[in-house]
Amino acid sequence: MKILYVFPHPDDESFGPAPAIAAQRRKGHEVYLLTLTKGEATKQRFRLGINKKEMGEIRYKEMQCVEKVLDLNGMTVLELPDSGLKEMDPTDIEKVIREQVQYIKPDVLVTYAVHGISGFEDHLVSHAVVKSVYCDLKREGIDYPKRLAFFTHYSEKEGEGKFNLSSSKQGDIDCWIEANEDDYQKFLSALDCYETYQEVIEDSNVKEEVGYRVPFEIFQEDFDPALTDLGDQLDT
Repeated sequence: MKILYVFPHPDDESFGPAPAIAAQRRKGHEVYLLTLTKGEATKQRFRLGINKKEMGEIRYKEMQCVEKVLDLNGMTVLELPDSGLKEMDPTDIEKVIREQVQYIKPDVLVTYAVHGISGFEDHLVSHAVVKSVYCDLKREGIDYPKRLAFFTHYSEKEGEGKFNLSSSKQGDIDCWIEANEDDYQKFLSALDCYETYQEVIEDSNVKEEVGYRVPFEIFQEDFDPALTDLGDQLDT
């Protein structure tokens, strides 16, 4: 099975879904990553005293480390404007996503849930444009992707913590991917690749908050009990 993750920034693939990605690779699935920006607008550039272009290149190199750690089958990093996706014509974003989808022909397409977890505008735009691409392909009768899934967050204590994360309702979660110890260690190693982002990683407490079960919603499908793999009950 081929899975394509689409996120707006470097580190989005590591802040939560990395244990699931590691588990998917361990199970033999092909996993690809499309990142829309180089994350050049991060405030960490001020701490480092560098400009956006330099920051983007550093973060791209950090992503190359992640690509190896998570054993991705392929990774594409675009140069759309970090923190500026909302100002773009969405059809321009959809075009580049569609090109990647048509190249890889994934069985499952994955992006952020509708709330974007952190609420960051680039996350919300990514949800909207990926969903639009998926629906367009379905209307055209193209037989891939077969499923659209949304990486999400679940906590019974929504809104607590420094970053005020949003959670999906328990009933909306259609798949929980279980990671083992090796998968979890790859998640930690992926975060370690982001050397310039360690201050944010520590502040977010992500290493403690992300557990061994990663939740996903599945678009226009409802599973109770929840699936344990994004390829389960997929019409192939």
